[in-house]
Amino acid sequence: MTSAVMPKRFEPPVAPAVSVPVVTVQPLGQQARRIIGLVPASVTGLPETLWTGSTVDGLERQIRDVPSFRLPAAQALLYTLLLTEAEGPGNDIRGEDRLTLARVDALMRLGAHEPAMSILDQANVTRDAAHFAAYMDLALLTGQEDAGCAILAAQPHLAPSLAHRSFCAARLGDWPTAALLFDTGRSLGSIPEDEAEALERFLHIEAYEDAAPLPRPSQMSPLLFRLYEAIGERLPTGALPRPYAVADLRDVAGWKSQVEAAERLAVTGALPANRLLGLYTARSPAASGGVWDRVSAIQRFETALRTRSTDAIAKTLPPAWTEMQRAGLEISFAELFAEPLTRYDLKGQAGGIARNMFLLSSNYQQIDADAPVRPLLRGIALGQIEADMASDQRAAAIVAGFDTTKARRDLIGMAQNGRMGEAILRTLLLLDDGAAGDPVALTQALATLRTFGLEDTARRAALQILLLERYS
Repeated sequence: MTSAVMPKRFEPPVAPAVSVPVVTVQPLGQQARRIIGLVPASVTGLPETLWTGSTVDGLERQIRDVPSFRLPAAQALLYTLLLTEAEGPGNDIRGEDRLTLARVDALMRLGAHEPAMSILDQANVTRDAAHFAAYMDLALLTGQEDAGCAILAAQPHLAPSLAHRSFCAARLGDWPTAALLFDTGRSLGSIPEDEAEALERFLHIEAYEDAAPLPRPSQMSPLLFRLYEAIGERLPTGALPRPYAVADLRDVAGWKSQVEAAERLAVTGALPANRLLGLYTARSPAASGGVWDRVSAIQRFETALRTRSTDAIAKTLPPAWTEMQRAGLEISFAELFAEPLTRYDLKGQAGGIARNMFLLSSNYQQIDADAPVRPLLRGIALGQIEADMASDQRAAAIVAGFDTTKARRDLIGMAQNGRMGEAILRTLLLLDDGAAGDPVALTQALATLRTFGLEDTARRAALQILLLERYS
């Protein structure tokens, strides 16, 4: 019989110290606060608390009223602000929800539907009717309405309207239910007349085969836009707000419509430059004038670049640059081609364009210290600003902006009190005024951005004001 062997004790019989665990307490039923966003604060450099000190009412109003900024650098910072992982304002979960929806709405207005959808997914699209309504609008504009309709079939209480329920029932093949919901909504007067007329044709398309096309609706909505498309009366998006341009990126639109929509979205930074280039070079233009001249110029330039012929590049670069200037797409063009152009010894006009493109690209800090550019441009790019670099009022305002004592004290105080996001939004408005010609606003905006640690935005904004013709 083997006796049991007791394990030896190697640890002392008592602990050397006592530690008290940290316990977090919250009332029953209260939801934990969430961090909402797509880009970590460690990447953007902005704190997760950038909204916490603001009131949700004030933030909603500010974000709702934010314009499409003149400067691409300002637009880029706005995206960073909207996409940074951050807590909501106030002490309750509703403030966080309202901020999330305001951020989604701002991204939609810019045409940035994919990140808007991702933020909604993170927040939970079925969280409440408001979240689902925003999701359904995005789904209708991007051709993903079947996914939204599947959610609505399972959770009908989330429906934005009876028109949405009727449309979705039909999309899922339940035509009797679709007709019943439509008749109910119309008899109750809860379906707007424009939507009712389009939805009736959608539900009874065979009865309207020979009918005249519907008039252009007085009030557009994503559902109405999608209904017109479904009944074969697709509306052009050129005259509609920018969010509708996304619908023309799908294959159901013609190539010209796709290119024009891509340009509208690229202007706000909502469409990557590579995707724009892919549409420019998808096929040979069938006509001339307007957008076709730009397509032709870009294709000739890209062909020259592929041949690696310095002479061909020098010949095709100026007309391509001129066309991109007309469309306000210089930054997209610079991001695509500034670096490849550094491999060629370009002279004259082409050389000047190539150097300006490099300064407008994200690699601007790598400009050669001996490059033949204006001293102020080189000083901004390298962060070496001297007072004697100013040659006119605008240049003087920019030089002064690199003196952080010119920063707005009220905006700095706002940032120090947990209102960093709000302070940045106000600074961007100030920068927009500066780009429009207000020298005091320009100085204050650049100095405030630098005080906030947003040096890259300040430098790129200054370079864009000096180099983009629309500000000269």
